[in-house]
Amino acid sequence: MSNYTINFESKQLTLLDSRFYTTPEEGWVPSVTTILQAFPKDIHFLKWLKENGEEADSIRDAAGRRGSNVHALTEQYDAGLEVSLITDEGRVNYSLEEWAMFERYVDFSTKHSPEIIQSEQNYVSKSLGFAGTVDRIIKLYNETILVDIKTSNSVHPTYWLQLAAYRELLRANANIEVDKVAILWLNAKTRTEGRKDQIQGLGWQLVSKTDTDNDWELFKHTHALWLAQNKDITPRRLTYSLTHKK
Repeated sequence: MSNYTINFESKQLTLLDSRFYTTPEEGWVPSVTTILQAFPKDIHFLKWLKENGEEADSIRDAAGRRGSNVHALTEQYDAGLEVSLITDEGRVNYSLEEWAMFERYVDFSTKHSPEIIQSEQNYVSKSLGFAGTVDRIIKLYNETILVDIKTSNSVHPTYWLQLAAYRELLRANANIEVDKVAILWLNAKTRTEGRKDQIQGLGWQLVSKTDTDNDWELFKHTHALWLAQNKDITPRRLTYSLTHKK
């Protein structure tokens, strides 16, 4: 599943709406993160929006690029590929902020040796009415954990709703049960490895919970709100020719 398709016979490139997932069997459904845009914004977000004004969109977009780059680094690392900050030509591949967060992921992996059961897997469910990409399912200290990697400045409440929805996708589409869900926060304010029962290091923390029933209920309410606001919405598609000749 990708955000574009190429038809070499018709020589066309079609860009697909990233807010939706689609398969021939399931049709199109909105992503979990798209649905969560309908979750009410709290006073802290409104204050941040007021303080940053016209710069808010640029800050948000930069944070999105940072998150995407860090996710790509962790995926390559888990696949056994060598990841480098600097190319053979001496060009820097990533910002130092992105590389620092990736280093924290390496620290977590090295110290705790999680077994990667699944990585960056897409799930689409027409019956549930949504879809999403699960960052990781890992085995850690005899527990199966659904993990979402985050690079934000704080752990937002909607992250737990997102994980609760992913947990239901796993149940519905793959009959997979996890013991708990967790956020691997790579921008934490932690300065030590914490107590014996904590899994954290300098600048990173694994925050987990076992019971997601309340989060799942909140997500369902948010889903209903999104549907009410977007009942006639359909995915956008842009098609371009692969070649042109005057």
